[in-house]
Amino acid sequence: MATKMSPAMRRYIRRLTVCMSIYVGLILAVGWLFRHAPPAGPLALGAAVLPALPILGTFWTIFRLLEEETDEYIRYMLVRQSLFATAFCLSVMTVWEFLQNYDVVPSGNGGFGAAFFWFVGLGIGGMWNAWAARRDCAPEDDDLEEAE
Repeated sequence: MATKMSPAMRRYIRRLTVCMSIYVGLILAVGWLFRHAPPAGPLALGAAVLPALPILGTFWTIFRLLEEETDEYIRYMLVRQSLFATAFCLSVMTVWEFLQNYDVVPSGNGGFGAAFFWFVGLGIGGMWNAWAARRDCAPEDDDLEEAE
């Protein structure tokens, strides 16, 4: 059974689409700029920061959804998903930093920063929520026997 999307969710999808479209455009443009005409000084700093701005906008978009969603159950699931993402990100980054501190792995993270792991955690948290929702809605074995 399909459910109707809330107005808050529709706004979230619109905002997310805008942020991710800007991100893709900026990551391609800034990558091209640094490969073909590398800027220097403050211009390099400004250009390097540009692709981060839509990611910050994405965080704002997610938290606007939490603010605007009126369905308490949906909001609870989104908060749980965000908390899972935060715990996942902090766990991965903490372990990685200790590995770096003891020279088990090289410095740096290969371009995978905290935001990357937070978004991975958000995806895993969403899968966990979907599994939990199906589990909570599934009829118990006793219910099936009573129905027969």
